[in-house]
Amino acid sequence: MKHYDVIIVGAGAGGVFMAYELTKSDVKARVLMMEKGGPLEGRICPIKAGKAERCIKCSPCHIMNGYGGAGTLSDGKYNITTQFGGDLHEYVGQEGAMALMEYVDQVLCSMGGADAKLYSTAASDLKTLALRNDLHLLDARVRHLGTDRNVKILEKIFNYTRDKVEMVFGVAAESVEALEKGFRITADNGEEYTCSQLVLATGRSGSKWISGVCHKLGIGMNSNRVDIGVRVELPAEVFKHITDEVYESKIVYKTDKYNDMVRTFCMNPYGEVVSENTNGIVTVNGHSYADPALWTENTNFALLVSNKFTEPFKDSNEYGESIARLSNMLGGGVLLQRFGDLVKGRRSSRRRMEKCFTRPTLKATAGDLSLVIPKRQLDNIIEMIYALDKIAPGTANEDTLLYGVEVKFYNSRVEVDGNLETKVKGLYILGDGSGVTHSLSQASASGIHVARRIAAEYGS
Repeated sequence: MKHYDVIIVGAGAGGVFMAYELTKSDVKARVLMMEKGGPLEGRICPIKAGKAERCIKCSPCHIMNGYGGAGTLSDGKYNITTQFGGDLHEYVGQEGAMALMEYVDQVLCSMGGADAKLYSTAASDLKTLALRNDLHLLDARVRHLGTDRNVKILEKIFNYTRDKVEMVFGVAAESVEALEKGFRITADNGEEYTCSQLVLATGRSGSKWISGVCHKLGIGMNSNRVDIGVRVELPAEVFKHITDEVYESKIVYKTDKYNDMVRTFCMNPYGEVVSENTNGIVTVNGHSYADPALWTENTNFALLVSNKFTEPFKDSNEYGESIARLSNMLGGGVLLQRFGDLVKGRRSSRRRMEKCFTRPTLKATAGDLSLVIPKRQLDNIIEMIYALDKIAPGTANEDTLLYGVEVKFYNSRVEVDGNLETKVKGLYILGDGSGVTHSLSQASASGIHVARRIAAEYGS
């Protein structure tokens, strides 16, 4: 049995930035970070490598798991804001949260991100245009690194921390036991580890595991939401006037039919649509790159409808999973439909897709999303597309592509204090796995926050 002062479970954004800050602080503690996925060089999706046409459900998924977490192979988009992306400000204060995110941005720039443009929606003409059409553009500054630059930055952070923080990959924590002093972690390889301070930073993919740990240790959790929708892909020219100005536009719309909120999410100019595997369920996402040589002719973004349930049903993630499973059952993975076919009530066949002017960047099964996504959510998405067409004419074209389903799972909000520490002394839960954060910026900031707390305790 190996003993450490601090063990970090999960090498996602929160864990990586916690390791960085502990290293910079030269903390006098023995630290281990364990990750069920692989190191950076091992994170190769078979689809990207040309070894598979569709998701073959690697376990664990190389896109979702490994050093850097789900953010590694994303488009490396860091939104510096408290208007979306989580509620870290409720725990550390508005100024504290913004200061932590600014610090994360400084670290990224020092590691090779300084050349990446920092966009802003402040004083944007787009905001006025949106308001005139009953759309609402949320304020944020956005540092877009691109998948290619993001990987290089993470490699530098890894090299900076590896002599101070011991790391093991391909090892998943199975159980956590609270001892009289500290904790015991049993891994899936049979190894046992003990520590005085335990930090759980498993991200969204570890939400079920986190829930099990909290239930076992009597830590309270409050139910959260699940976002269900589609990924839209269209010619980049349609959104060029928006993406050139602000890059990432978080636009919110309240539908007339149901008074529900629909929002854009994760906009990828000149990017590509990708599939990802979460707990054996294949969903859809999007990536984009900094290098123009890697650009495509399309832009993609998600349209999401938030779902939060009341009594007696509480498992919002299970609701999202059931819809994604239905899509997997009908399409063998991701379903694809032309917008024109959807509004006309017909499935997109292979023949219709061959005549489509918008060329898909992901190989998916042509089908009918109305057989998968509930009517209310689908009506909301259709209404949102027509609303966006007013500020980006061409969005509602017949050949606009819709991939389904995109599901954003959120862990139930774990009861933690201002230090992100649970009622079990010495046990911290941070990042997206805590339900407190929902973005790269806020998850990274939470890692910095806890690292400083622990560094102060152990000294440097």
